[in-house]
Amino acid sequence: MVRIRQGEVRESVVSRRFSTTLAVDTGGRGFTEITGAVAAFLEGVGAGDGEVSLFCRHTSASLTIQENADPDVRVDLLTALERLAPENAGWVHDLEGPDDMPAHIKAMLTGVSLAVPVLEGRMALGTWQGLYLVEHRVRPHRRELVVAFVGEAH
Repeated sequence: MVRIRQGEVRESVVSRRFSTTLAVDTGGRGFTEITGAVAAFLEGVGAGDGEVSLFCRHTSASLTIQENADPDVRVDLLTALERLAPENAGWVHDLEGPDDMPAHIKAMLTGVSLAVPVLEGRMALGTWQGLYLVEHRVRPHRRELVVAFVGEAH
């Protein structure tokens, strides 16, 4: 039998909104953890309870929440994405090279936005969760993320 238990209901008056951009220099295909940068933004604005959202302003990179304990997870995720959208699949769109169209597909599959609840100034992530920018192109890029906090601020 499945049991679902609801926790305490918390009411917040949404009175503040803060936003910024993060410029992330990637090292090429792979995961760049951005959890610390987002946590620093929340601390800097005096976040209380609310929600932080992230948006990746690119079509060949994406955002995800994934395990941050074992780096093998990220290796296996990259392998899985490569199997789903390999470079040599005969793509028509290849203006920027053979990794261009596969990067667009991978970004579509993994998504370009995230929303994370914030409780008492901290993201309500699970024990082993981290926020990542996923670079789907082979060579390094500078990626821009828009980060916004809506909620109570001190």
